[in-house]
Amino acid sequence: MSRLIRDLCGVVIDEHKGYLIEQRLTPIADEYNCKSFSELYHKLRYTHDENFEQKVIDAITTQETLFFRDTLPYEALQYKVLPELIDAREKQVIGKTRIRIWSAACSTGQEPYSIAMVICELIPDVHENWDVQILATDISDEAIKQASRGEYSEYEIGRGMKPEMLKKYFIKTPTGWKVRDELRSLIAFRKLNLLKPFVGVGPFDVIFCRNIAIYFEPDVRKDLFKRITEVLTPDGYLFVGSSESLIDIGPQFKPLYHCRTVFYQPNKFANTTDTLTTVAAAT
Repeated sequence: MSRLIRDLCGVVIDEHKGYLIEQRLTPIADEYNCKSFSELYHKLRYTHDENFEQKVIDAITTQETLFFRDTLPYEALQYKVLPELIDAREKQVIGKTRIRIWSAACSTGQEPYSIAMVICELIPDVHENWDVQILATDISDEAIKQASRGEYSEYEIGRGMKPEMLKKYFIKTPTGWKVRDELRSLIAFRKLNLLKPFVGVGPFDVIFCRNIAIYFEPDVRKDLFKRITEVLTPDGYLFVGSSESLIDIGPQFKPLYHCRTVFYQPNKFANTTDTLTTVAAAT
């Protein structure tokens, strides 16, 4: 079962965490009248029922997230990354300055909404004079549905939301809070499996791919980030989770630091690496 789960969504569950499979998939086994996990496995493997597969994916994938998670990447985005991008893009185009950001594995939306708030704080006239769009993707249908609604309970809002941001960008509802339309309009939500080709995706100036690849096998993880560089602009920025490091993937993944956090510009350093390799070979 663990290998099938890996094939579906990339998540690796080792033998010491088999209880997670039992805990999360037992309700689905009951729903599909499977008397054992062996029966569940065969039904999942050979029926090719997309709704069935999606229920398993929704059950297995971790939807642990919060607003402004780890804080520091958002400070680097506001005080380092966006100002440099704005300066570079304004010199390149006439008319509205275009910036594209991808929140990969966006879960229930807290990350892309946090990014959107940072943008609105930095660029107050973003809707009138700028061409800014955030693509937010996730493998889970249920996560994307909730994220797109932009509705959160008091508990969810209490996890990381800044009071001044809540007052400015959310509306109180009987059950919690709802994202204001002007913030929601900056984000396009869609389902996307990171294991599959990025068809019709990119290029992006900033990519957040945080706290998801840690669940992948090493070769799958390396392939993911190499494909990510293909949809990142030459001077684009990549953010990963606070516990992740990409040094092992290649020399172009040189860690850069600002606001006590790490980010990467792999395409910016790729040419430098190629040049150094060519010079070394020639000598």
